Amino acid sequence: MMLRKVLNLLTGRPAPSGNSQAGPRNPAVEAAEAMIAEGNRAEEAGDLETACERYRGAVQVAPHYAKAHLNLGIGLDAAGDSGKAFESYRAALALDPGDAYANYNLGRHLFLRSEFDQAESLLRKAIDGNPEFVDARVVLSRLLEQRKDFTGAAEELEKALRSRPGYLGALRNYADILLTLNRLQDAESALRRAAALDPNSFDTNLKLGSVLSTLQRDAEAERFFREAIRCNPDCFEARVFLVDAHLTRGELAQAANEAEAALKLRPGSTHLLFNYGVILKRLSRPEAETVFRSIIDLDATYARAYQMLAAVLLSQCRTREALDVFAQGRERCPDAFDLESPEIFALNCQDDISIDELFARHVDFGARLERQEPPRFGTFGNVPDPERRLRIGFISADFHCHVVTLFLIPLLEKRNRSAIEVYCYSTGDTMDEYTKRVRALSDVWHAVGQRPAGEISDLVHRDQVDILVDLAGHSGVPSLRVFAQRPAPVQATWLGYLNTTGLTRIQYRLTDNQCDPPGLTDRYHTEKLIRLPHSQWCYRPLVNIAAGEEVSAGKNGHVTFGSFNQIVKISPVARKLWGNILNRLPDSRLVVVGIMGDRAREDLLADFSNAGVDRNRITMVPFLPTREYFGWYREVDIALDTMPFSGGTTTCDALWMGVPVVTLPGVRPWSRSASSVLSMVGLEDWIATSPEDYAQRAIQFAGQPAILSELRTALRSRMLESPLMDEELFARDVENACRSMWKSWCERKEG
Repeated sequence: MMLRKVLNLLTGRPAPSGNSQAGPRNPAVEAAEAMIAEGNRAEEAGDLETACERYRGAVQVAPHYAKAHLNLGIGLDAAGDSGKAFESYRAALALDPGDAYANYNLGRHLFLRSEFDQAESLLRKAIDGNPEFVDARVVLSRLLEQRKDFTGAAEELEKALRSRPGYLGALRNYADILLTLNRLQDAESALRRAAALDPNSFDTNLKLGSVLSTLQRDAEAERFFREAIRCNPDCFEARVFLVDAHLTRGELAQAANEAEAALKLRPGSTHLLFNYGVILKRLSRPEAETVFRSIIDLDATYARAYQMLAAVLLSQCRTREALDVFAQGRERCPDAFDLESPEIFALNCQDDISIDELFARHVDFGARLERQEPPRFGTFGNVPDPERRLRIGFISADFHCHVVTLFLIPLLEKRNRSAIEVYCYSTGDTMDEYTKRVRALSDVWHAVGQRPAGEISDLVHRDQVDILVDLAGHSGVPSLRVFAQRPAPVQATWLGYLNTTGLTRIQYRLTDNQCDPPGLTDRYHTEKLIRLPHSQWCYRPLVNIAAGEEVSAGKNGHVTFGSFNQIVKISPVARKLWGNILNRLPDSRLVVVGIMGDRAREDLLADFSNAGVDRNRITMVPFLPTREYFGWYREVDIALDTMPFSGGTTTCDALWMGVPVVTLPGVRPWSRSASSVLSMVGLEDWIATSPEDYAQRAIQFAGQPAILSELRTALRSRMLESPLMDEELFARDVENACRSMWKSWCERKEG
């Protein structure tokens, strides 16, 4: 119906002085011309009934005059009598087959009747008769569009717009066809011209915003989406974009406001509800749990909702409930591999699962994933030269302000660029200043956040990456489907997950001798362990902030213990052990930083109360901005590490702020990260051998304020002088490890 209305406006009428029939003048034609002129004036005045009467009179006095029939057809069209108008156009064309306007108008009617062959022939005759006949080209473009000849349709509109550059309707049609052809830059240009002609067009602003968003020019896109909302406050699509834009920039409060406005328009949108839940989780708002549960009620197969609901529960240390949610999701979701990874990660925090059982879970996962995602690349074109410059690819969703990126940046900065070429594949959707830094340090950067695993694998293989490094494992947003397809000849995992992936197609895992002592954990890996000679981490503090000048015990008269790890790591065993320490030192205090939600706070306080520890001795601190987080270390004398999941980054942060850490390593690699860090700065005395030894060391050092004071002032210099902060040494260690992996592949290739 809309197309008919548009085309009805494109009626072709000859110029008032024109006469489509040559020959000597005669009285009948002159009388008809006079009536046509009267009809034109009546039509311009909006009196269509009088106009049609005059045109009929012209036909009566000059029945063989084509122009009279043509004007009658145009008048009848305007009056809504398309059937009689069609007959008038046919009569005009029979009298003058070469008349461009008769060909056009009849062709237009035939197009509306879907008689495309005849319509196209007549429209082309009209254009042949008048190459500047813009409306004929517009209708012909519509016809070609209906026939899926989008290239031909675009060409006709380009010619029409050369004749009439300010033709708004043609510009909009042209932009739509360019979008269909995926000619996004050309579509942007057409839409900008249309927006300049009509800045208040909701449709144009919305489409232009969408094009710019697709071109990843979100700042420009936002301007036009806001214009679309100004024109139509109920525009759901524009509001969804603004939600994503604010979320990407970390503007969580604004993102929540836009999401709430959009949900009023479509309360059942599971995609929007999911993003809203993510925002609420990041804001530590308890409503996040309700939102994710509502998504599951709407769509029981929405796997990511189970994942995020479980993440909310884990952030409140409701681990058993989270594991039940994971299990429910695996039952209901047909493809649950992406759901299994966060479940496996959560199991690392459990102290009631054996390392053998957990390894079996990893192996089972890897075997099933590799069956579903077979290797797709039979051969590799990588030149097997063991000494050439290597192309190393890193895949991560955490190329933003995240611990993975903080540990990666020193390597990217200090690498030997003549030996190592870096390709980064960003699977995340969060961008900040750290994203820009990683991008600038990369030789090649690919933002692949919305692409399926197969497309990412194709890209990696096309790039001829020599060594592809996974930075997530089963944490965060895993990319294990990509690695299962084996797009690179050598594949390794490092940094984000201190455990096996379970995949046999990831040949190596980078670690160190402290986290994985030779012979201790090799059998619990499907990968071969490559041990860096010093440390698998290179620490660079997030902010420049001074350590405290004196220990808390000196100021307060009592020792203060602290925990800065994620609360999910504070296992029942850790809670029991800490309660024991606090009971044996009745004047001591405990600070726990990073508590999310009232439920987690109350559960932790209840556990300490049940252990006989007065609640007033426990200080609970929520998630904090970076500077405030570091500032709380000044209030702590001794940090208590968690078990069985040890702290890596938080241990580095504590030492940087002059706070020693007591740790209890086990067999599991993820239980040994703190001991790895401590051994780098000569704090082996703070590494316990048993739970009782852990408590005894904490109590012993709590009674030695002189040692605590000395460490407060000395630890930072110790770190600076240690391999833990020797960026050049670390870069060479990683480069040598990569070279060793590459040489092994070259030897197998040549053999």
